Amino acid sequence: MGRRNRNRRILVPEAREGLDRLKAKVMAKQGYTVDPDHPEHVKYEVAKEVGVPLDKDYNGNLTAKEAGKIGGPIGGNMVSEMVKMAKAQLGKKQ
Repeated sequence: MGRRNRNRRILVPEAREGLDRLKAKVMAKQGYTVDPDHPEHVKYEVAKEVGVPLDKDYNGNLTAKEAGKIGGPIGGNMVSEMVKMAKAQLGKKQ
């Protein structure tokens, strides 16, 4: 059903580094321990906190609900921070 190591591409590949920095900043602000060299590893800390058995290799056995418990807090916090950043930029232009 699910593909192993799904290829999640961002629209602008050059933005990957900036998104990783944002993820590290946002999740650290939320109280998580984030390795600046590997901010994507914060998902293991989130998974442990919410009781989802996330494996470092294959996770095709996870339900959509379990995956959402991990990705939701990460993505949701990143979106909230991006909205704040956009509002701040709009405020500067007026």
